[in-house]
Amino acid sequence: MTPLAIGFADIEDAAERLRGVAHHTPVLRSRTADERTGATLYFKAEHLQRIGAFKFRGAYNALSRFSAEQRRAGVLAFSSGNHAQAVALSARLLGMPSVIVMPQDVPAAKLAATRDYQAGSPGSEVVLYDRYREDRDAIGARIAAERGLTLIPPFDHPQVMAGQGTAALELIDEVGPLDMLLVCVGGGGLIAGCAVAARHRVPDIEVVGVEPAAGNDTQQSLARGEIVKIPVPQTIADGAQTQASGRLTFPVIQALVSRIVTVSDAQLVSTMRFMAERMKQVVEPTGCLAAAAALLGPLEGPLALRGRRVGIIVSGGNVDLASYARCLNNEA
Repeated sequence: MTPLAIGFADIEDAAERLRGVAHHTPVLRSRTADERTGATLYFKAEHLQRIGAFKFRGAYNALSRFSAEQRRAGVLAFSSGNHAQAVALSARLLGMPSVIVMPQDVPAAKLAATRDYQAGSPGSEVVLYDRYREDRDAIGARIAAERGLTLIPPFDHPQVMAGQGTAALELIDEVGPLDMLLVCVGGGGLIAGCAVAARHRVPDIEVVGVEPAAGNDTQQSLARGEIVKIPVPQTIADGAQTQASGRLTFPVIQALVSRIVTVSDAQLVSTMRFMAERMKQVVEPTGCLAAAAALLGPLEGPLALRGRRVGIIVSGGNVDLASYARCLNNEA
């Protein structure tokens, strides 16, 4: 059997590197949510992490390992969202330049935030491209070759995966053993890291991934026993619009994740409203995936939550406010 890309020692090492740098995000509770589900729910608030999402953990863990030569040259990343901001901030904190390749039609708020995180970091820039006419891989390869930059992908990277897993480690170490852990699934970096941490701390825990119904590539991949690639999903969960699991993340998911379930966009909107009204939290659609499966149930049927201790990773809160308002007013 081929060894998995990461083990628990990698999670522990990442936790040390992130200590005092990443926020130790709070664990939120809701009496209403507990009553609705009959379970005891623990919401790990990664939307309150630096840059507003769990992505900071993986980016900083990866960049902190760069050699002196790599730091002088800098880092390259492709992203239209949270990974871009995470790499930009991590690079600035570590004193290295960052080049972020982003599509021209990226939301203005995300572009502005990325540039803000690069401020004060000489040599850093955002390179915009036309996603319909240009090849970002070719652009990135050219820039990396010219400048000697190191590419850090958003999920399919051992150190990124290990960094993301520290969210589950913190949660379990704070609240104690859980019966189930619910985690959103895009490319699989978060759930892979969290599954390694959770299954080490609590060997019999049930780790369940949650995807948007329109983007269930990982669910299909588990059913087929191989990575399945799908067209770009049409869903409001933009952080889960990946077309396939990663080459490194999928074997971890196969080995350690119990199953993948799906929720609808309508369920995501309802969960965003619940989080805002009852918990006073602004959470992006992707960040609501795991909570939606707990509060409203997956499309495949209800989860067996009653009487169980359930951890929920709330993955991010970076949402365009105009879109957020439309969602809460049933205009999604």
